[in-house]
Order: sequence, then C-alpha cells, then structure tokens
Amino acid sequence: MAKRFSITRYAKAMSDYIPYGRQDINQEDIDAVIEVLRSDWITQGPAIDRFEQAVANYCGVKYAVAVSSATAALHIACLAADLGQGDILWTSPNTFVASANCGLYCGAKVDFVDINPNTYNLSVNELESKLAEAEKQGCLPKILIPVHFAGQSCEMEQIATLSQRYGFKIIEDASHAIGGSYQRKSIGSCQFSDMAVFSFHPVKIITTAEGGMVLTNYEELYQRLIRLRSHGITRNPDLMQGESHGSWYYEQLELGFNYRMTDIQAALGASQLQRLDEFVERRRFFANRYNQLLQNLPLMLPWQHPDSESSWHLYVIRLKLDKINKTHRQVFEELRSTGIGVNLHYIPVHIQPYYQKFGFKLGYFPQVEKYYQEAISIPLYYSLAEETQNKVVTLFQEILL
Repeated sequence: MAKRFSITRYAKAMSDYIPYGRQDINQEDIDAVIEVLRSDWITQGPAIDRFEQAVANYCGVKYAVAVSSATAALHIACLAADLGQGDILWTSPNTFVASANCGLYCGAKVDFVDINPNTYNLSVNELESKLAEAEKQGCLPKILIPVHFAGQSCEMEQIATLSQRYGFKIIEDASHAIGGSYQRKSIGSCQFSDMAVFSFHPVKIITTAEGGMVLTNYEELYQRLIRLRSHGITRNPDLMQGESHGSWYYEQLELGFNYRMTDIQAALGASQLQRLDEFVERRRFFANRYNQLLQNLPLMLPWQHPDSESSWHLYVIRLKLDKINKTHRQVFEELRSTGIGVNLHYIPVHIQPYYQKFGFKLGYFPQVEKYYQEAISIPLYYSLAEETQNKVVTLFQEILL
C-alpha cells in the first residue's frame, strides 16, 4: 500500500530545512504592495519611476530601466548595444546560462573566458591573452559581459582599459552584486562600463519577486532600453518619424518586447531597497563568521580582492578533496540529507549540452572545470541565525573530519 502524503510531516521537514538563500519580507514591504493594489495603477505607473530613480540614486548612475527579469535586462542591453548577426559576445563560464544566452537571442556567437582561481570571476590575464589572439584571427568580441560572481566585482578598471584598446563594449552582469562596491564606488555606477544589470529574484540581495534592471550613464542607450522593454514603442513626439495624429498616438520604431515590470513589483523593490545596506551588513557579518568557524576544515574559503567590497549574495567553499576521504558528490548529498540546502553555482555553461552543439568541450576552460568539481554554496541570507549557522558548521565538521 502506498504511503499517504502527510502535510504535517512535510511542514515539519520544511521547517527544519535550511536553504542556501531566501528573501526577507517585512510588514513595510507588504504595506507598500497593498498600497499599490488599492491604487489606480498596478501595471505601468508611478511606482516604477520611483523605484528606478531610487536605485539610480543609490548607485550614483544617471539612468535605470526596470524590467521583468535580469534575463530580459541582459537581452535588451545587448540589443541596445547593437549586438547582432555576425557579432561575438564573450562572458564567464561560471555563471547562470542567461549571461551567455542573451548573445544567442541576438543572433551573435558566444565564447567564454576562463576564471581567476581566487575570485571565481572572469580572469583579466586570460582575457588579455585571448583578446591578443582574437585580434590576430580577426574575431574580436563586440561585447564582453563580466559577471560579478557571488557579489564580488570583477577587476573592472583593467577590463575597461582592455576595452579601449580592443574596442568592445562592456555590460556588467551584476545580478549578484547590488549593495557591493568597487574602488569605493557602488557596483552599478557604470564607471567602467556601458551598462550594468541587476537581478531581483527572491534569493538575491533585494527582491521584486521576479525582476531586473539595466543601468547606464548614456542617454541614447537609456532611450533604446525603455523602447525595447515595451514593444519598441514610443509616445515621445521628438522621437517619432511622422507627425502625431493626436494625444492617443504612438509609433513602433523597432522590434521590442513585453519585458515590463509592474507597479506591484516596483513597490516591493523600493521598499526592499530601503533595507539594502542592512541586508548587506548582515550578510557580511555571517560571511566573516563563516571565515572564522570554517578555517580549520579542509576547505578553501572565499578570497576577496582588496579593490572590492562584496555584497555576499553567495558564500562558496571549495573542498580540498586530497584531504577528504569522500567525493564532492558524497559531501554534497550528505549535507542535503541532513536538511542543509546547499547548492552549486554554477555548472560551467560551456559543458551544457546545448552549448556543446557549438563545439565546446570539457578541457576548454580548466580553471572553471576544476572549480566545478570542488565548489559548494552554503546557507547565507539576512535572516540566518547564528544558531543555525553553527548547525551548518557542525555538520561540516562531522562530515569532513
């Protein structure tokens, strides 16, 4: 006879489960959403403008464009930068597939730059070598998407210097990194890039449930971004190709998309943004505490570049497998079986079956492949309790020692 599903048992199991990340919603967030639901605007209204302006002000950037997801943000950022058929986009293989897929959406070819084994970000040394070879072959990238993995910025000043030499545009994938800084300026300021992208997925630093944003200091890019997120349509008479027929009139100037964020989401995001510094401070506290509690275990702990202040979206350890009598998978599954919701960020994009169709193979990017064989993301989020964190550390000790 089949076992009957027990809601009580399931609820108990979930109450004991420790996720690797989760959102934190308070009463102010709920009230902000309710206020919008009771207003005349629940889709495209004033809450979006307020959220965009608040993020722009926080980051010290001129323009911000809210959209339905970070994937949508990456897509229209590439389109705004005129990426198209015959062009090439480079990014890190240590990322979610969206950082590469956005190039394919535009008809471009995609390639990767191996990671720095210390930061797990795109390696500047590898980038410089690959650019020199690409210049000889006549196949330089039009766009580079450096990914600020786990909340730590890439070495953007060096990347920007290379962009000036080789002529590519830079779109920062800062999906992990709102609230972080680079050279004492907020990530998202676009000091060393054309555009930057944030994600507001629930496990990120702040959330709009689903949502994303593109930031830029260039008005021309901003105008294209706001058209592209809404079907390529404008109501601005200054941009129209013909005379207006009346106050109802609009023109579609290019092929755009329905990538709009709603006022409901924007209200939640603006409310969350007010606690961003608090969220990041708490994450840094737990990251520092992990550094102390895990230092004597056979693990490689996250290394931080002196130019960067991470927002700590993720805390990733690497197993020193030569000092452990277990495989990477065994350690991962044992942690999961105890209710610790560990995860792995990321499966290198180039080994995904879809990308292997383009000729990518194991062995192409050895640093990220080695990282993948050792990495585990462990619980880190705002509402994590010290007692809960102690439990995670204790279980690591039991499994590894």
